[in-house]
Amino acid sequence: MATIHRRPDTLIVGMLLAVVGGFLDAYTFVRHHVFANLQSGNVLMFCVELTARHWNRAVLLLIPVVAFGIGVLLVEVLGLSRVERRIRRPLRLVVTLQIVLLALIAALPDDVPEQVTTVTVSFVAALQFSTFTTLRDAPYTTLAESGNLQKGIAATHRWLAAGEPAAARRAGRYAVIIGSFAAGAMTGAVMTRLVGAPAVGVAAGLLTGVLALLIRQTRQLQRGEASTGPPPPGSPTAH
Repeated sequence: MATIHRRPDTLIVGMLLAVVGGFLDAYTFVRHHVFANLQSGNVLMFCVELTARHWNRAVLLLIPVVAFGIGVLLVEVLGLSRVERRIRRPLRLVVTLQIVLLALIAALPDDVPEQVTTVTVSFVAALQFSTFTTLRDAPYTTLAESGNLQKGIAATHRWLAAGEPAAARRAGRYAVIIGSFAAGAMTGAVMTRLVGAPAVGVAAGLLTGVLALLIRQTRQLQRGEASTGPPPPGSPTAH
């Protein structure tokens, strides 16, 4: 699988991204009763509307699914070696694109058509879902908590049953990510009810913090390489 992000995420980056994930899910649900992060809900509702012969509503539900697919495809294309030779920092490009799109949504009036918001958020969510996949030494997602919950419970069981210190640390990190997602969802719900469309600007601000952290980490790695020499062939490079 092509990837533009070869470093595992630090806990602080994972926390911020999980807050964004929870915030965006609450934002689109409060405003439009749609889950725009991952597409299971939209696919389910599409099937329900299809069986009820509500053709127009069914087609509208497919639009964010298509937008999500385009976002996933974009990350895959950016991860191709021939594309990376032309675009030096694809990770920064993707996060910047997320920030710009969410800032644009925040600037739109409250009466903008629902599809503009849900399609944009679905695209942004796909970029995040496809890019940030590893927390320290384990897979995770910042957009849905079923997988994190399963992995956290499994790690807790290994810690309690076998006394594995690494499993305990992993379980703790999953708990932090789940808690961050919940905090983001609650914040998103409250702020969306209070201020409407501009609330999504908070998510854009959090992603700006993520971008700053990623740039800082890259510079730290570059300074370390300058003092110790370049990394061995085949090792992950900083983006």
